[in-house]
Amino acid sequence: MASDAYISLKNPDFRLFVSARLLLTIATEMQGVIVGWQILQYTKDPLLFGLIALTEAIPFILTVLFAGHIADIIQRKKIIMVATVILSVFTFALFAFTLNDSYFLHRYGILPIYLVIFFTGIGRAFIAPSFFAFLSQIVPREQYPNATTWNSTAWQIGAIAGPALGGVLCVIGLNWGYATDFALMIISLGLFSFVKSRPIPERQHKEDLFTSLSQGIKFVFSNQVVIGSLSLDLFAVLFGGAVTLLPLFASTILHTSAIGFSLLRAAPSVGAVLMAWVMIHRPPFKNAGRNLLVAVTGFGVCMILFAISKNLILSIFLLALSGGFDSVSVIIRATILQLMTPDEMRGRVSSVNNIFLGSSNEIGGFESGLVARLMGLIPSVIFGGSMTILVVGFTAIKSKAIRTLHLDTKK
Repeated sequence: MASDAYISLKNPDFRLFVSARLLLTIATEMQGVIVGWQILQYTKDPLLFGLIALTEAIPFILTVLFAGHIADIIQRKKIIMVATVILSVFTFALFAFTLNDSYFLHRYGILPIYLVIFFTGIGRAFIAPSFFAFLSQIVPREQYPNATTWNSTAWQIGAIAGPALGGVLCVIGLNWGYATDFALMIISLGLFSFVKSRPIPERQHKEDLFTSLSQGIKFVFSNQVVIGSLSLDLFAVLFGGAVTLLPLFASTILHTSAIGFSLLRAAPSVGAVLMAWVMIHRPPFKNAGRNLLVAVTGFGVCMILFAISKNLILSIFLLALSGGFDSVSVIIRATILQLMTPDEMRGRVSSVNNIFLGSSNEIGGFESGLVARLMGLIPSVIFGGSMTILVVGFTAIKSKAIRTLHLDTKK
C-alpha cells in the first residue's frame, strides 16, 4: 500500500532523527567540496587530493572498532551528540584558518587543513556506528527496511544539497562556506537533542574489550550474506573512487567552473535520491542478491563511460546514473545488516561495516589519486571501473548465497 511507504515517518522521533541526519550530511558534504576547492587553489597535484582522503581514513580505521564497542555499552544518543560537537569544533577551526590563511600558509603550508581533517575522522568514527545502532531503537523491527530507505534518502538529499551549496559558497567566499557549515552542525545538534534517549540493549554476557571487539568481527565474517554484500560494496567504492578526482576532471577535462564542479559532485546523489524514491514504493528485496550484482556492475560501467566523456552534460548524467545503481546497493546492504544483526551487537557490527565502507571512500580516493599520478587521470578511472566489474563477476561465480539471496523483511 502507498501509505506503507511513509510509515516510519509517522514516528516523531524518527522524523527528528532523519532531519538532524539530513542537516549534518549537508554540512559534512559541503565541507568536502570547500576543502577540495581550497586545496585546488594551492596545488593541482592529484596525490594531494588523495592525501586529504587518506588523512581522514587513517584515524577512522584506527578508532571505529572501539567506537562500535562504546556504542554497545553507552547510550547512543549521547555518543552522537558528543561526536557532533567534535565535528563542529573542527569545522570552526577550518573557518579560523580561512580568515587568516596567508599567515598559516606562510608558517605551516596546508598542514593545518590536514590536521583538522585527521580529527574529523575520529569524530566520524564515533558517530557512524551510533547512528546505525540508534536507528533500530527508534522504529520497530517491521519498519527497518522502510526506515533504512528513508535514512539513506535523507543522506543522499544532503549529499545533493551539500555540494551544490558548497559550490555556491566557494564563489562567494570560503569563510562564508565554513561559517554556514558550522551553523548547520549546530542546528543538527539542537534537533537531535529532542530525540528521546533509549537504554542500551541488555547483553547476554559481559566481555572484556578484546572479546567484545572480536565478537563483532566474527559475526560479520561468519555470515556469508553479510560478508559477501560488504565485499561487493567495498571493492566498488575502493576502485570506483572517481569522485575524489572530480576537481581535476572539472578543471582539466571538462573545463568548467566551481558551479560546474558542484553539479558534478552532486550528480551521483541526485540519481541516488531518484532511485531511493522508486525503492520506497517498490522495494528491491525479493531478488536482493541479483539486484545487488546488477547494481554494482552498472556502477562500474558508468565509471568507465564517465572517464572517456568530454561533455559536461553527459558526464553529469553518467554520474547520476552511477548514483542510482549505488543507491540500490546501499539500501540492500543496510537492510541486510539491520535484519541480521542482534540488537546488542549493532554498534560493533556497524563498526566493522564502516571499516569496509566508511573508510573505503577515503582509501579509494587515495588509490584514485595515486593511480592517476602513475597512469594518468582518464586511464585511472577506466582501470577502477574495470576492476569493479571483475569483482562482481568473481562474486557471482563463487557466492551462491549472494546469487540466490531473497530478504524476508517480516521475520
